[in-house]
Amino acid sequence: MITSRPAERQGIVMPPTISAISPSQGPTTGSTTVTLTGTGMTGSTAVRFGSTNATSFTVNSATQITAVSPPHAAGATAVTVVNPTGTSNSVTFTYVAVATPVVTGLTPSNGPTSGGTSVTLAGTGFTGATTVTFAGVPATSFTVNSASQITAVTPAGSAGAAVVTVTTPGGTSAPDAFFFYAAPPVLSSAEPARGPTAGGVTVTLTGSNLLNAGTVRFDNTNAASFTVVSATQITAIAPPGTGSSPITVITPGGASNPVAFSYIPSPALTALVPYSGPTSAGTVVTLTGTNLATTSAVVFGAVTVPFTVVSNTQVTAIAPAGPAGPVTVTVTTAGGTAPGLTYTRNVPPGI
Repeated sequence: MITSRPAERQGIVMPPTISAISPSQGPTTGSTTVTLTGTGMTGSTAVRFGSTNATSFTVNSATQITAVSPPHAAGATAVTVVNPTGTSNSVTFTYVAVATPVVTGLTPSNGPTSGGTSVTLAGTGFTGATTVTFAGVPATSFTVNSASQITAVTPAGSAGAAVVTVTTPGGTSAPDAFFFYAAPPVLSSAEPARGPTAGGVTVTLTGSNLLNAGTVRFDNTNAASFTVVSATQITAIAPPGTGSSPITVITPGGASNPVAFSYIPSPALTALVPYSGPTSAGTVVTLTGTNLATTSAVVFGAVTVPFTVVSNTQVTAIAPAGPAGPVTVTVTTAGGTAPGLTYTRNVPPGI
């Protein structure tokens, strides 16, 4: 009786077999790494996609090969493994046409020249993106969130517009999207450099690169309001505060250097010596009080008069001429205007 035996037991070596391919599709541009699983892979000399050899391949074991797909027209293609023992069965790999990516918008569209801004790119065809560049410089990092969105971190760049492109297996996007690098703002002065603790004073800030300012801060408090006048000037309304309160400006280019600003306590008057005098001008009146060092005006009634700041608690002023009777004397400082005290002009006695 004659018994048949399997081919391998008879010394016959069979061609390789492929049982699975993963992934089973990729772009027409090629470069997809696929894993072929099967048997008899050892010693294989080629992997073919249709009639075209794989760009490269590696025999990992007798049961596995990894291969890189070559470019090919769209559609289903038979993949085979060539071995000295013969050519394997075929499995199907489908080439898919991939559209060139398009960038339609960036949020935000500007940031500092130092880089580090997280930017969301909107568009189409982002799947499989391999590179995102800003003016030709690769993004510090990027994540493909979907076929229509990428988040990327800007690299350092030069002030001005930078073309943003995305590269995928379908190609590189057209240079139609821009990110604007902003130079850091610089402040040179604040005028006035002091104001009342109640806030409300209008401060003119002078410097450079001030356009698109988003925030003006007095120490850690935002300005009550501000207006960007030009690239070199901002006017800001001081918020309430106390003590030293350096001012900074924040723009897409970053935060500026600080410039000095101080809050001055409100002045107060406690005494006038003398508190009365003739209707004629010339009487020297000593005003006593607190927080008088920054006095900018002394007023008798409606008349502004010459004065001398003696100390933080004393100012001397020259009383003006006027009709007999009481007038209110006020002092104005960087901290505001003090509630007035009464000075009385007396008619000289008749002879």
